[in-house]
Amino acid sequence: MGKNRVYRVGLGYDVHPLEEGIPLILGGVNIQHPLGLRGHSDADVVCHSITDALLGAANIGDIGEHFPDTDERYKGISSLKLLSESVLLIKKNGWEVVNVDVSVVAEEPKLNPYKKEMRDNISNAMNCDLNSISIKATTNEKLGTIGRGEGIAVFSVALLKKAEKK
Repeated sequence: MGKNRVYRVGLGYDVHPLEEGIPLILGGVNIQHPLGLRGHSDADVVCHSITDALLGAANIGDIGEHFPDTDERYKGISSLKLLSESVLLIKKNGWEVVNVDVSVVAEEPKLNPYKKEMRDNISNAMNCDLNSISIKATTNEKLGTIGRGEGIAVFSVALLKKAEKK
């Protein structure tokens, strides 16, 4: 039964702390905000979460295995590049993206003005239709670490389908 599966779902999650003096990059968009996300790459939690969802659905590991934060090649790298490379990996393994659904959890900033550009960047990096990318934003209602504005978290779900043989 496992070999004949046509569809697979993957769940991705990422969280990074916010701090002063760092750019805030979400979905490849540089958002004007006094705080940015700390991380080895550009710390784009949106792209990291999607990357993990894709890799998980294809059953080929996670972002830390493919792009470890101990590797200097990835220091400061655009997470859109990592996302693009992950899509190539899933295609190499016989899968293609059906859709991705993303939920960003942050008290600030408000993301509505940036969602279209984020979707554009992600669909370009993934070489897929814009309508295959959904981005939603919510708050944590001031509860916990995220609610106190100490970080941003993102959940993503990806649906893959077996690529048709040519």
